[in-house]
Amino acid sequence: MTYRHFIDLWQLEASELRAILDQAHAMKRARQGWPKGKVDADAPLEGHTMAMIFEKNSTRTRFSFEAAMRQLGGDSIIATASDMQLGRGETVEDTARVLSRYVDMVMLRANSHGDLEVFAEAASVPVINGLTDRSHPCQIMADLMTLEESGLDLKGARLAWVGDGNNVCSSFIHAAPKFGFSMAIGTPDRFAPDEDDVSIARDLQGRIDLYDTAEEAAAGADVVITDTFVSMGDRDGPARLAELDPYAVTDELMELAQGGAKFLHCLPAHRGEEVDAEVIDGASSLVWDEAENRLHAQKAIMRWCLYK
Repeated sequence: MTYRHFIDLWQLEASELRAILDQAHAMKRARQGWPKGKVDADAPLEGHTMAMIFEKNSTRTRFSFEAAMRQLGGDSIIATASDMQLGRGETVEDTARVLSRYVDMVMLRANSHGDLEVFAEAASVPVINGLTDRSHPCQIMADLMTLEESGLDLKGARLAWVGDGNNVCSSFIHAAPKFGFSMAIGTPDRFAPDEDDVSIARDLQGRIDLYDTAEEAAAGADVVITDTFVSMGDRDGPARLAELDPYAVTDELMELAQGGAKFLHCLPAHRGEEVDAEVIDGASSLVWDEAENRLHAQKAIMRWCLYK
């Protein structure tokens, strides 16, 4: 049997990603006005169990996946690496083989993208990337869902990313050629996005423009996106903040974008660092819809993984 892993967006066909987003929109509409704990009418994952493994702390990933599995009619088992023998030296491969005998699907929020790939290779159930140091595909599916809800046609849209060209930026780059939008990325040299990601996107006919300043990237954009300047595991916080400060999203930066441009941030946010409070709490911000849509997008991803 071929297992449908959800590891990186560039590995999936554009038609598959489109179908996932369409189903996410449909499932969200079908639940309007319902209590959040009510099971979906078709309970598509009834009788199924998902394991969720966290090597990194989480708020949105943990709550959204657990709530999603409940709404789909299934169950979940949650553990951190320190709860398991994985944190005491058991190999990634052995853990994957054992869990595949207990559950129908695994979501892994991992420190190392390589470990996630090894886990998926050894597993005999679908594996979902809940975040790694290289990418965050579930977040981007929620972000694109949110932009479509706001009325933006992704095909031909211009998305600006400013700040640290990190794992979230990488997944936006992966998505660009699949959905037909272009990326304008403004970063310091030290924080430029991964060259391989940019190369893959361009090989797939995606337009990825790299700039030295936030102002160049934001000019004429339909959407301005950033992420925290100091992430979990970063040990050079003061230096990062000093170097990235010119890339903070302010009202002045938003004024360089298209009229009516939207703001995205995957959260957690640090007001006064990567974004001003006036922006994230203002009329252009979609961050709360974006956070909610993690739930709906991931429900569609899980259904896709299990051919449901």
